[in-house]
Amino acid sequence: AVLGARKMEDYGRFLALLGSALLVGFVSVVFSLVWVFHYREGLSWDGSPREFNWHPVLIITGFVFIQGIAIIVYRLPWTWKCSKLLMKFIHAGLNTIAMILAIVSMVAVFEFHNARNIPNMYSLHSWIGLTAVIFYSLQLVLGFAVFLLPFAPVPLRAALMPIHVYSGLTIFATVIATALMGITEKLIFSLKNPAYSASPPEATFVNCLGLLLVIFGALILWMASRSHWKRPPEKNAKVLQPIGGTPEGTEAESTMTDGSNADKSDLRINSEAARKQNLKLDEAGQRSTM
Repeated sequence: AVLGARKMEDYGRFLALLGSALLVGFVSVVFSLVWVFHYREGLSWDGSPREFNWHPVLIITGFVFIQGIAIIVYRLPWTWKCSKLLMKFIHAGLNTIAMILAIVSMVAVFEFHNARNIPNMYSLHSWIGLTAVIFYSLQLVLGFAVFLLPFAPVPLRAALMPIHVYSGLTIFATVIATALMGITEKLIFSLKNPAYSASPPEATFVNCLGLLLVIFGALILWMASRSHWKRPPEKNAKVLQPIGGTPEGTEAESTMTDGSNADKSDLRINSEAARKQNLKLDEAGQRSTM
């Protein structure tokens, strides 16, 4: 009963964090739309500043919000009865959408800069942002090739899984940091009278957007880093683990064949027989010393 109460309490905490993350992420997207429509003249695709406005909207919607959901999709308890393959497709699909939106947002920036004869790729924000997009694309391609397609050997998956998880979280945190740099840079360049330093309403509003992005990122990273919220390994699933390492429960792969299942059953039978034999020896030893 105590264990069940703890599980229910832990489940309630997860739902509270999940609801908070979804709410904060959704509000962040709404804030980005309010910013560009109320303060920045809206959206268009004509080489004007309105085309540039696609950049923050698509980055926050795709590269932050949708990527965050993709990170924790394995953690949703009501999906644990779904097949792991289905969840892989959902995870890959969300990341693909995020990547497409990020690429479109980059195109909008380059086209705007070229139309206005503004130099490209001169700021730290642009350097880190492009790097994040490149590594995110590589992460997605390697994820498809190694973890979604059935051709990669299990030892390779086991070796790459910790790298895949770590790099995904690192890219996500980098994207949020880059977004904060970008909105600050945009405010400094755009606000002239009054200046950004005078804290006009737009500056205050966008600073609040930045705080929302930080909170969203913190919630996602917290949920993704709690080991007790990992998706449980599927039945008859071979747990990925590096040589000499511990099982990687987050991304247990269902790669057991019928023959390996039979070997596993034989191993359990042999282990049970050995355990019973040890018990008999222990009982005999206890009787001999009484």
